[in-house]
Amino acid sequence: MQPLEFPSNNDRTLHRARSILLDAIERRVFPGCAYGVWRAGAEIACEGLGRFTYAEDSASPKPETVKAETVYDLASLTKVVATTMMAMLLFQRGQLDLEMPLGELLPGFVVGRSGQQSRWARAVTLRHLLAHNSGLPGYQPLFRQACNAAELLRACLTMPLEAEPGSRAEYSDHGFILLGKALEVLADKDLAAWTCREIYAPLAMRHTCFCPPASEHPRIPPTEIDSTLRHRVIQGEVQDEHAYCLQGVGGHAGLFSNVPDLLRFSAALFDSGKDGLLHRETLDLFSRRQQPAGSSRALGWDTPSAPSSSGAYFSHDSIGHLGYSGCSLWIDRQAQIAVVLLTNRTWPDRSQDAIRQLRPVFHDAVRSAL
Repeated sequence: MQPLEFPSNNDRTLHRARSILLDAIERRVFPGCAYGVWRAGAEIACEGLGRFTYAEDSASPKPETVKAETVYDLASLTKVVATTMMAMLLFQRGQLDLEMPLGELLPGFVVGRSGQQSRWARAVTLRHLLAHNSGLPGYQPLFRQACNAAELLRACLTMPLEAEPGSRAEYSDHGFILLGKALEVLADKDLAAWTCREIYAPLAMRHTCFCPPASEHPRIPPTEIDSTLRHRVIQGEVQDEHAYCLQGVGGHAGLFSNVPDLLRFSAALFDSGKDGLLHRETLDLFSRRQQPAGSSRALGWDTPSAPSSSGAYFSHDSIGHLGYSGCSLWIDRQAQIAVVLLTNRTWPDRSQDAIRQLRPVFHDAVRSAL
């Protein structure tokens, strides 16, 4: 894969998309953002707008300006940029069987269950976890009782299943926490170290990692003033409470990165030649929608649904994901276009959710321009 070159100035064809982001900053949808657009063989835009925080709620009269290279907390983009990519590569290398029962890798998921719960638990496979149809419930604040990594993992392993595996799609952080642990067993290496060695180093993603060093924290936009668990400003450490309990490394959250790195990651998904990291057949499989009928979930990835955060113009052959902190990644495999948007929309608290309306408008503006 050839190294990407980024222009010093944003492409003028994206003027309207840029204006939409500037207006969002003015309306306090988020204090700042970084965005990037990749189109095979044509152009790349990469730019930072706004500031880390709002001036009136910062200790500094002039909060730091967001740059194209500013690193953000990716939140649930971790699910695709780390965990799903690890699963794809292990599958491609013959180390991962999608139909392998989770209980064979994490026996605690089955032990102690009886009756219907035992039958369902024994049927849960790695495919189910990737497709968010394992029967595990949606979000539950386990961190309120689980004080450390061992307690949180135990809580996820023993969580009652709410449906028969494959019968219901329910987006589950807890399922991806378990998936991350299962992949560590398969690879015999922890998630952070494996992804750094096998994904980020080969792709020259030098600013992508779990648990950024303390020296880098001031250069990362803060995500919130936490009044629930840590009771302090969260900056340079993962915002997600469950990932925090897991010491910053979870299959569902914990990764930090910037726009240039995520554009490199996106470009690698199109590079299916003999020297490419990922084979096209592997991405084809993981991009395919899974059961039950009507679910937008592929294996790890999401796909456009109506209405979609990707807007109206991404093809049916698109994959993407969102992050709670205000980040998103959408890739149109048919048009060979990738769009990255990184924000800290949760600053100073989580009440601002206008990004839901912003995302499709922004993506439509980008696609209209291209």
